Amino acid sequence: MQNQEIFKRPVWKAIFSMGIPSLISVLVMIIYNMADMYFIGFLNDYTQVAAVSLIMPVFSIMTAVSMLLGNGGCTLIAQALGAGEKKRARSYMSLCIWTAILLGVIIAGLIIVFSNPLLKFLGTNEEMWQYARNYMLILAVGSPAMLLNYTIACLVRGEGVIKPGLIANFVSTGMNILWDPVLILGVKMGVSGAALATVLSNVIGIVYLIWYKMHHEMILTFNPKPARESVRHLGRVFALGFPNAISNILNGFASTFSNQLLVLYGTSAVAAMAAAGKATMIVGLLQMGLCMGVQPLMAYYYGAGDMRRIKEVVMKLFILTLGIGVVFGAVGMLGSKALVGLFIRDLEVVELGQKIVCIQLLSAPFAGIYYIGQNFMQATGSALMATITSVLRQGVLLIPLLYIMNAIMKMMGIPTAHVMADFISIVVTSVLTVIIYKKVKNQLKQKREA
Repeated sequence: MQNQEIFKRPVWKAIFSMGIPSLISVLVMIIYNMADMYFIGFLNDYTQVAAVSLIMPVFSIMTAVSMLLGNGGCTLIAQALGAGEKKRARSYMSLCIWTAILLGVIIAGLIIVFSNPLLKFLGTNEEMWQYARNYMLILAVGSPAMLLNYTIACLVRGEGVIKPGLIANFVSTGMNILWDPVLILGVKMGVSGAALATVLSNVIGIVYLIWYKMHHEMILTFNPKPARESVRHLGRVFALGFPNAISNILNGFASTFSNQLLVLYGTSAVAAMAAAGKATMIVGLLQMGLCMGVQPLMAYYYGAGDMRRIKEVVMKLFILTLGIGVVFGAVGMLGSKALVGLFIRDLEVVELGQKIVCIQLLSAPFAGIYYIGQNFMQATGSALMATITSVLRQGVLLIPLLYIMNAIMKMMGIPTAHVMADFISIVVTSVLTVIIYKKVKNQLKQKREA
């Protein structure tokens, strides 16, 4: 297929062909994520900003499920195409799409039924309760659309089709930015308007993807028959997508535990951490987006048995992610006041947010190593090792460190715990990546000689 020609280009060209659209998608996603809190900031009510932050772990669960299917399916589709098995790739596509719809409905039902206990677990206090509840329930109703939109955008990357996922992101973000001021400020819905804008924009993204499929030749299919025929492969999809998914889920839990500790210092502390988090997420998401965008390239080369190109991709990704970390990390530190001020108007909260930003960006230059290792492991079928590094960073290390550093440094120990977990995870992931690289190289060599 013509779509697969992208995998056969020189490595630098292939990286930019797949990486730049992914970076653009991430930039669009950053704007998308910032839009809600930016317009809520105009209400001059940091309680609503804090309420949105408390519900982010729920949003993380939805994102995790879509990553489970989107990233796992994307890897298998690229591997199948690399081996010349188009029919198998189509069956993976159908399986992931229909599983996303089913899981979206299940998640919506669970959140609605258990909304009150969930709000208590998230650390919601009486001041934020109604805002947080309204925001969460609207997102829950829209969860099938949110899961499906992200999943499809990931899956089509597996067949080398970059354009539809990219444009779907543009369309969704554009609609969200248009509806946010109307619903949050114009109709005076506040956080409820932000949630509704998010759901509606995802629905529009799906409509565009369906339209694109109807007018272009693609492996993408909404036919449920191939899904029924390939249900037995769902475990493989989950296994490969699990490292990204568990990382997101654990990140959600870590955010919940962070918020439970921050609430002890007041609603303003929750709001400051939320604003700082939005300001600092740019660096990590850019690095992650670049590596995820190029992951199908590594998976394709692995399916084709081309270890030389896999090594070349890894080395070039290191250069690119290091550059992103240094440049955007420095800009974030120097412009911390302006960045936090985008979401918070209270000067004391802004000052607190600045301090958090400067701490959290300390690991930025080297964070790309972690994402390179993660995506290399997934692309080469080493799902277990990728899962271990995810659990290590967001769970085994971060959650205990939150409580330890809070006891030692009080509130500033919370962002410090994030940085400590990052550095330890980077070192461990580097070692595991080298070990797995040597193992995969030997396996492919033996396969060629057999």
